[in-house]
Amino acid sequence: MLNRRDILLTAAATGSVAALALPARAQTATAICYNCPPEWADWGGMLRLIGQRLDIRVPPDNKNSGQALAALVAERARPVADVVYLGGQVGPQARAAGVIEPYRPVRWEEIAAPLKDAQGYWFTIHIGTLGLFVNTQALRGRPVPRSWQDLQNPVYRGMVGYLNPGSAAVGQLGVMAVNLALGGSFENLDPGINFFRQLMANNPIVPTMTAYARVLSGEIPILIDFDFNAYRAKYTDQAPAVFVIPQEGTLQLPYVMALVRNGPNPAQGRRMLDFVLSEEGQRHWANAFMRPVFPGAMPAEVQRRFLPAAEYQRARPVDVLRLAAVARQIAERYQREVG
Repeated sequence: MLNRRDILLTAAATGSVAALALPARAQTATAICYNCPPEWADWGGMLRLIGQRLDIRVPPDNKNSGQALAALVAERARPVADVVYLGGQVGPQARAAGVIEPYRPVRWEEIAAPLKDAQGYWFTIHIGTLGLFVNTQALRGRPVPRSWQDLQNPVYRGMVGYLNPGSAAVGQLGVMAVNLALGGSFENLDPGINFFRQLMANNPIVPTMTAYARVLSGEIPILIDFDFNAYRAKYTDQAPAVFVIPQEGTLQLPYVMALVRNGPNPAQGRRMLDFVLSEEGQRHWANAFMRPVFPGAMPAEVQRRFLPAAEYQRARPVDVLRLAAVARQIAERYQREVG
Protein backbone atom coordinates (compact mmCIF):
# COMPACT_ATOMS: atom_id res chain seq x y z
CA MET A 1 0.00 0.00 0.00
CA LEU A 2 1.31 3.47 -0.92
CA ASN A 3 2.04 5.80 1.96
CA ARG A 4 1.70 9.60 1.79
CA ARG A 5 5.30 10.02 0.58
CA ASP A 6 4.72 7.51 -2.22
CA ILE A 7 1.52 9.33 -3.26
CA LEU A 8 3.32 12.66 -3.44
CA LEU A 9 6.17 11.17 -5.48
CA THR A 10 3.71 9.52 -7.87
CA ALA A 11 1.80 12.77 -8.31
CA ALA A 12 4.99 14.69 -8.99
CA ALA A 13 6.10 12.16 -11.59
CA THR A 14 2.80 11.84 -13.42
CA GLY A 15 1.33 15.35 -12.92
CA SER A 16 -1.82 13.62 -11.68
CA VAL A 17 -4.08 15.63 -9.37
CA ALA A 18 -6.19 12.53 -8.82
CA ALA A 19 -3.26 10.88 -7.09
CA LEU A 20 -3.48 13.51 -4.38
CA ALA A 21 -6.80 12.25 -3.02
CA LEU A 22 -6.09 13.56 0.46
CA PRO A 23 -8.66 14.87 2.95
CA ALA A 24 -9.82 18.42 2.00
CA ARG A 25 -9.98 21.25 4.47
CA ALA A 26 -13.52 22.40 5.23
CA GLN A 27 -14.45 25.59 3.35
CA THR A 28 -16.05 28.68 4.85
CA ALA A 29 -19.80 28.76 4.22
CA THR A 30 -21.29 31.54 2.11
CA ALA A 31 -24.53 33.49 2.31
CA ILE A 32 -25.69 36.23 -0.05
CA CYS A 33 -27.37 39.31 1.42
CA TYR A 34 -28.92 41.85 -0.91
CA ASN A 35 -28.64 45.51 0.12
CA CYS A 36 -25.89 45.12 2.73
CA PRO A 37 -23.57 48.00 1.73
CA PRO A 38 -20.46 48.38 3.93
CA GLU A 39 -20.83 52.16 4.27
CA TRP A 40 -24.47 52.02 5.37
CA ALA A 41 -25.40 51.36 9.01
CA ASP A 42 -21.94 49.80 9.53
CA TRP A 43 -22.87 46.72 7.54
CA GLY A 44 -19.13 46.45 6.88
CA GLY A 45 -18.54 45.77 10.56
CA MET A 46 -21.50 43.41 10.79
CA LEU A 47 -20.33 41.33 7.82
CA ARG A 48 -16.90 40.99 9.43
CA LEU A 49 -18.53 39.98 12.72
CA ILE A 50 -20.65 37.34 10.97
CA GLY A 51 -17.48 35.95 9.38
CA GLN A 52 -15.74 35.77 12.75
CA ARG A 53 -18.61 34.37 14.82
CA LEU A 54 -20.42 32.16 12.31
CA ASP A 55 -17.65 31.39 9.79
CA ILE A 56 -19.99 32.59 7.05
CA ARG A 57 -18.62 34.75 4.26
CA VAL A 58 -21.15 37.41 3.17
CA PRO A 59 -19.99 39.55 0.23
CA PRO A 60 -20.99 43.23 0.48
CA ASP A 61 -23.83 44.35 -1.78
CA ASN A 62 -24.47 47.97 -2.72
CA LYS A 63 -28.07 47.78 -3.92
CA ASN A 64 -30.67 50.00 -2.34
CA SER A 65 -34.03 48.63 -1.17
CA GLY A 66 -35.84 49.14 -4.46
CA GLN A 67 -33.03 47.66 -6.49
CA ALA A 68 -32.85 44.67 -4.13
CA LEU A 69 -36.57 43.99 -4.52
CA ALA A 70 -36.36 44.35 -8.31
CA ALA A 71 -33.48 41.84 -8.39
CA LEU A 72 -35.40 39.34 -6.22
CA VAL A 73 -38.39 39.58 -8.56
CA ALA A 74 -36.22 39.16 -11.67
CA GLU A 75 -34.45 36.14 -10.14
CA ARG A 76 -37.56 34.53 -8.69
CA ALA A 77 -37.18 31.34 -10.77
CA ARG A 78 -33.52 30.93 -9.71
CA PRO A 79 -32.82 33.01 -6.59
CA VAL A 80 -29.29 34.23 -5.97
CA ALA A 81 -29.70 35.83 -2.54
CA ASP A 82 -30.36 34.08 0.77
CA VAL A 83 -31.43 37.06 2.89
CA VAL A 84 -32.36 40.66 2.20
CA TYR A 85 -32.22 43.92 4.17
CA LEU A 86 -34.89 46.50 3.35
CA GLY A 87 -36.35 49.82 4.38
CA GLY A 88 -39.46 49.03 6.42
CA GLN A 89 -42.04 49.80 3.73
CA VAL A 90 -40.34 47.44 1.28
CA GLY A 91 -40.82 44.41 3.57
CA PRO A 92 -44.59 44.24 2.87
CA GLN A 93 -43.90 44.83 -0.82
CA ALA A 94 -41.49 41.90 -0.90
CA ARG A 95 -44.09 39.67 0.75
CA ALA A 96 -46.71 40.74 -1.79
CA ALA A 97 -44.26 39.96 -4.61
CA GLY A 98 -43.78 36.42 -3.28
CA VAL A 99 -39.99 36.63 -3.06
CA ILE A 100 -39.53 36.11 0.70
CA GLU A 101 -40.70 33.32 2.96
CA PRO A 102 -41.63 33.10 6.66
CA TYR A 103 -38.90 32.60 9.20
CA ARG A 104 -39.25 33.40 12.88
CA PRO A 105 -35.70 33.85 14.16
CA VAL A 106 -34.43 33.63 17.70
CA ARG A 107 -36.18 36.30 19.86
CA TRP A 108 -38.89 36.88 17.25
CA GLU A 109 -41.53 36.76 19.99
CA GLU A 110 -39.82 39.69 21.76
CA ILE A 111 -40.24 42.04 18.79
CA ALA A 112 -43.15 44.47 19.16
CA ALA A 113 -46.07 43.69 16.86
CA PRO A 114 -45.83 46.86 14.70
CA LEU A 115 -42.20 46.01 13.94
CA LYS A 116 -42.73 42.61 12.32
CA ASP A 117 -44.98 40.72 9.95
CA ALA A 118 -47.49 38.66 11.90
CA GLN A 119 -46.63 35.51 9.90
CA GLY A 120 -42.87 36.06 10.10
CA TYR A 121 -42.18 37.23 6.55
CA TRP A 122 -40.08 40.19 7.76
CA PHE A 123 -38.94 41.68 11.05
CA THR A 124 -37.16 44.81 12.27
CA ILE A 125 -33.50 44.71 13.27
CA HIS A 126 -32.97 48.43 13.98
CA ILE A 127 -34.57 51.87 13.60
CA GLY A 128 -33.38 55.24 12.32
CA THR A 129 -34.66 58.81 12.56
CA LEU A 130 -34.64 60.87 9.38
CA GLY A 131 -33.23 64.38 9.40
CA LEU A 132 -30.33 66.45 8.10
CA PHE A 133 -26.79 65.02 8.12
CA VAL A 134 -24.61 68.12 7.80
CA ASN A 135 -20.88 68.58 7.22
CA THR A 136 -20.47 71.95 8.93
CA GLN A 137 -17.03 72.61 7.47
CA ALA A 138 -18.35 72.11 3.93
CA LEU A 139 -20.97 74.82 4.56
CA ARG A 140 -18.12 77.37 4.42
CA GLY A 141 -19.59 79.75 6.94
CA ARG A 142 -23.23 79.31 6.04
CA PRO A 143 -25.59 78.59 8.95
CA VAL A 144 -26.63 75.01 9.69
CA PRO A 145 -30.16 74.53 8.27
CA ARG A 146 -32.77 73.88 10.95
CA SER A 147 -35.89 73.07 8.95
CA TRP A 148 -37.10 71.41 5.75
CA GLN A 149 -37.98 74.83 4.37
CA ASP A 150 -34.42 76.06 4.94
CA LEU A 151 -33.21 73.67 2.24
CA GLN A 152 -34.87 75.83 -0.42
CA ASN A 153 -32.81 78.85 0.59
CA PRO A 154 -30.58 79.84 -2.36
CA VAL A 155 -27.54 80.01 -0.07
CA TYR A 156 -27.56 76.19 -0.15
CA ARG A 157 -27.66 75.92 -3.93
CA GLY A 158 -25.79 72.78 -5.02
CA MET A 159 -25.29 71.70 -1.40
CA VAL A 160 -28.38 69.59 -0.62
CA GLY A 161 -28.57 65.89 -1.37
CA TYR A 162 -31.10 63.11 -0.93
CA LEU A 163 -31.34 59.53 -2.18
CA ASN A 164 -33.53 59.05 -5.22
CA PRO A 165 -37.16 58.40 -4.19
CA GLY A 166 -37.62 56.44 -7.40
CA SER A 167 -35.98 53.42 -5.80
CA ALA A 168 -34.37 54.16 -2.42
CA ALA A 169 -36.44 53.54 0.73
CA VAL A 170 -34.83 56.51 2.50
CA GLY A 171 -35.73 58.70 -0.47
CA GLN A 172 -39.38 57.68 -0.30
CA LEU A 173 -39.39 58.23 3.45
CA GLY A 174 -37.96 61.70 2.85
CA VAL A 175 -40.86 62.60 0.58
CA MET A 176 -43.37 61.33 3.13
CA ALA A 177 -41.62 63.02 6.08
CA VAL A 178 -41.70 66.38 4.33
CA ASN A 179 -45.23 65.73 3.09
CA LEU A 180 -46.62 65.08 6.56
CA ALA A 181 -44.60 67.93 8.10
CA LEU A 182 -46.07 70.38 5.59
CA GLY A 183 -49.68 69.33 6.04
CA GLY A 184 -50.04 66.40 3.65
CA SER A 185 -51.24 62.89 4.39
CA PHE A 186 -50.84 59.35 3.12
CA GLU A 187 -53.74 60.09 0.78
CA ASN A 188 -52.48 63.55 -0.28
CA LEU A 189 -48.86 63.65 -1.46
CA ASP A 190 -49.05 67.09 -3.04
CA PRO A 191 -47.16 69.06 -0.34
CA GLY A 192 -44.22 66.64 -0.43
CA ILE A 193 -44.03 66.39 -4.21
CA ASN A 194 -44.34 70.17 -4.55
CA PHE A 195 -41.53 70.68 -2.04
CA PHE A 196 -39.11 68.48 -3.99
CA ARG A 197 -40.14 70.04 -7.29
CA GLN A 198 -39.35 73.49 -5.86
CA LEU A 199 -36.09 72.17 -4.40
CA MET A 200 -34.89 71.39 -7.93
CA ALA A 201 -34.30 75.14 -8.35
CA ASN A 202 -31.50 74.73 -5.78
CA ASN A 203 -29.73 72.14 -7.96
CA PRO A 204 -29.82 69.23 -5.47
CA ILE A 205 -27.58 66.17 -5.68
CA VAL A 206 -29.65 62.98 -6.05
CA PRO A 207 -27.63 59.73 -5.82
CA THR A 208 -29.20 56.27 -5.95
CA MET A 209 -26.70 54.66 -3.54
CA THR A 210 -25.66 55.47 0.00
CA ALA A 211 -23.77 58.79 0.00
CA TYR A 212 -22.04 58.62 3.38
CA ALA A 213 -18.52 59.06 2.00
CA ARG A 214 -19.65 61.99 -0.14
CA VAL A 215 -20.82 63.86 2.96
CA LEU A 216 -17.56 63.13 4.78
CA SER A 217 -15.57 64.49 1.83
CA GLY A 218 -17.73 67.62 1.70
CA GLU A 219 -19.02 66.88 -1.80
CA ILE A 220 -22.55 66.81 -0.34
CA PRO A 221 -22.62 69.26 2.59
CA ILE A 222 -26.25 68.55 3.54
CA LEU A 223 -27.86 65.13 3.11
CA ILE A 224 -31.40 64.09 4.01
CA ASP A 225 -30.40 60.97 5.89
CA PHE A 226 -30.60 59.08 9.17
CA ASP A 227 -29.25 60.02 12.57
CA PHE A 228 -27.06 56.92 12.79
CA ASN A 229 -24.97 57.98 9.79
CA ALA A 230 -24.46 61.49 11.19
CA TYR A 231 -23.47 60.18 14.62
CA ARG A 232 -21.11 57.67 13.08
CA ALA A 233 -19.46 60.46 11.07
CA LYS A 234 -19.09 62.64 14.17
CA TYR A 235 -18.01 60.11 16.77
CA THR A 236 -16.37 57.30 14.78
CA ASP A 237 -14.85 59.11 11.80
CA GLN A 238 -14.23 62.35 13.73
CA ALA A 239 -15.79 64.41 10.95
CA PRO A 240 -17.22 67.95 11.44
CA ALA A 241 -20.75 66.54 11.33
CA VAL A 242 -24.01 67.33 13.08
CA PHE A 243 -27.50 65.87 12.93
CA VAL A 244 -30.57 68.11 12.78
CA ILE A 245 -34.17 67.07 13.44
CA PRO A 246 -36.15 69.56 11.31
CA GLN A 247 -38.34 71.96 13.24
CA GLU A 248 -41.46 70.92 11.30
CA GLY A 249 -41.08 67.30 12.40
CA THR A 250 -39.89 64.04 10.86
CA LEU A 251 -40.32 60.25 10.78
CA GLN A 252 -38.59 57.18 12.18
CA LEU A 253 -38.22 54.12 9.96
CA PRO A 254 -37.59 50.50 10.94
CA TYR A 255 -35.17 48.55 8.78
CA VAL A 256 -36.14 44.93 8.29
CA MET A 257 -34.68 41.64 7.14
CA ALA A 258 -36.20 38.55 5.58
CA LEU A 259 -35.33 35.09 4.29
CA VAL A 260 -35.42 34.88 0.50
CA ARG A 261 -37.84 32.29 -0.86
CA ASN A 262 -35.93 29.27 -2.21
CA GLY A 263 -32.54 30.90 -1.66
CA PRO A 264 -29.51 28.70 -2.42
CA ASN A 265 -28.14 28.63 1.16
CA PRO A 266 -31.17 28.73 3.49
CA ALA A 267 -29.39 27.22 6.48
CA GLN A 268 -26.71 29.91 6.41
CA GLY A 269 -29.35 32.56 5.80
CA ARG A 270 -31.27 31.51 8.92
CA ARG A 271 -28.10 31.56 11.03
CA MET A 272 -27.37 35.06 9.83
CA LEU A 273 -30.89 36.26 10.68
CA ASP A 274 -30.61 34.73 14.13
CA PHE A 275 -27.31 36.50 14.71
CA VAL A 276 -28.47 40.03 13.84
CA LEU A 277 -31.09 39.70 16.60
CA SER A 278 -28.73 38.14 19.15
CA GLU A 279 -27.40 40.16 22.08
CA GLU A 280 -24.09 40.62 20.30
CA GLY A 281 -25.73 41.54 17.01
CA GLN A 282 -28.01 44.08 18.65
CA ARG A 283 -25.10 45.64 20.55
CA HIS A 284 -23.28 46.02 17.26
CA TRP A 285 -26.17 48.01 15.79
CA ALA A 286 -26.38 50.14 18.94
CA ASN A 287 -22.65 50.88 18.94
CA ALA A 288 -23.07 52.02 15.33
CA PHE A 289 -25.78 54.45 16.53
CA MET A 290 -28.84 52.59 15.27
CA ARG A 291 -31.68 52.13 17.74
CA PRO A 292 -31.76 48.35 18.16
CA VAL A 293 -35.14 46.65 17.97
CA PHE A 294 -34.51 45.57 21.57
CA PRO A 295 -33.97 48.87 23.45
CA GLY A 296 -32.11 47.16 26.29
CA ALA A 297 -29.18 46.58 23.95
CA MET A 298 -28.43 50.33 23.80
CA PRO A 299 -25.46 51.19 26.07
CA ALA A 300 -25.95 54.31 28.18
CA GLU A 301 -22.70 55.85 26.91
CA VAL A 302 -23.93 55.54 23.32
CA GLN A 303 -27.37 56.93 24.14
CA ARG A 304 -25.76 60.03 25.64
CA ARG A 305 -24.28 60.88 22.24
CA PHE A 306 -27.73 61.19 20.65
CA LEU A 307 -29.57 64.51 20.55
CA PRO A 308 -31.66 65.12 23.71
CA ALA A 309 -34.97 63.29 24.05
CA ALA A 310 -36.78 66.62 23.73
CA GLU A 311 -35.46 66.93 20.17
CA TYR A 312 -36.68 63.43 19.30
CA GLN A 313 -40.21 64.36 20.34
CA ARG A 314 -40.49 65.88 16.85
CA ALA A 315 -39.97 62.43 15.34
CA ARG A 316 -42.75 59.85 15.13
CA PRO A 317 -42.76 56.24 13.94
CA VAL A 318 -44.02 55.75 10.41
CA ASP A 319 -46.80 53.25 9.68
CA VAL A 320 -44.88 50.94 7.34
CA LEU A 321 -48.02 49.33 5.93
CA ARG A 322 -49.49 52.69 4.96
CA LEU A 323 -46.16 53.80 3.56
CA ALA A 324 -45.85 50.54 1.61
CA ALA A 325 -49.29 51.15 0.11
CA VAL A 326 -48.20 54.49 -1.38
CA ALA A 327 -44.49 53.78 -2.02
CA ARG A 328 -45.05 53.07 -5.71
CA GLN A 329 -47.12 56.23 -6.06
CA ILE A 330 -44.33 58.26 -4.41
CA ALA A 331 -41.77 56.80 -6.81
CA GLU A 332 -43.91 57.32 -9.90
CA ARG A 333 -44.97 60.86 -9.01
CA TYR A 334 -41.41 61.83 -8.16
CA GLN A 335 -40.09 60.50 -11.47
CA ARG A 336 -42.91 62.08 -13.46
CA GLU A 337 -43.23 65.45 -11.70
CA VAL A 338 -39.79 66.08 -10.22
CA GLY A 339 -36.99 63.85 -11.47
